[in-house]
Amino acid sequence: MSLEIKICGLSTMDALQAATAGGASHAGFIFFEKSPRNVTPEMAAPLAARAREKGVQPVAVTVDADDATLDAIVEAVQPAMLQLHGAESPGRVADLKARYGLPVMKAFAVSVPADLDRLGPYAGVADRFLLDARPPRGSDLPGGNGVSFDWSLLERLPAGTPYMLSGGLNADNIAEALAIADPPGIDVSSGVESRPGVKDSALIEAFLLAVAEAQEDRWTAAVGV
Repeated sequence: MSLEIKICGLSTMDALQAATAGGASHAGFIFFEKSPRNVTPEMAAPLAARAREKGVQPVAVTVDADDATLDAIVEAVQPAMLQLHGAESPGRVADLKARYGLPVMKAFAVSVPADLDRLGPYAGVADRFLLDARPPRGSDLPGGNGVSFDWSLLERLPAGTPYMLSGGLNADNIAEALAIADPPGIDVSSGVESRPGVKDSALIEAFLLAVAEAQEDRWTAAVGV
């Protein structure tokens, strides 16, 4: 199965173009007012439409959003997936899947082995997980903080766990992250920005190229060429 790649926090057509041209599979749009990457449904709608045209799945990222907020997002953006980055319970995840008929990715902060135990009640409810670093003390953002965690912790996950690795990824460390964690998907936001909330097309291109090169190197090593 090919590696899924999500460029998150997109807000401009130029950045979206860099993501789609470079091989991203998912485009994330953040609906959270405290985030420097926050967009409105009206802002995200044309970006999501262009993503779909390019065969890239739009993902709506929210944090403990209520039904009215989600109704507006889903109607305008027509995402292929919802990403829940707050304290949503398994019941809330199940309710939203039923309400919108969309797959749901539930995010978790990871810093110690016990953090992975929290995935258990969501197994079979959430369609996949996003495993991110725990926010630094004082941060208002559940993600997009530019910090990573010990990727070797993910060895404890049951085989076949559907997830995306996030947290502090960039062009310089993605090869190491893939080698250690071997995740089925990756998610990058701050690692392709010139400053918080401002995506840099050149950094997006560099990240996606680094991913492709890392995958090629791993394939070459595997077959002994």
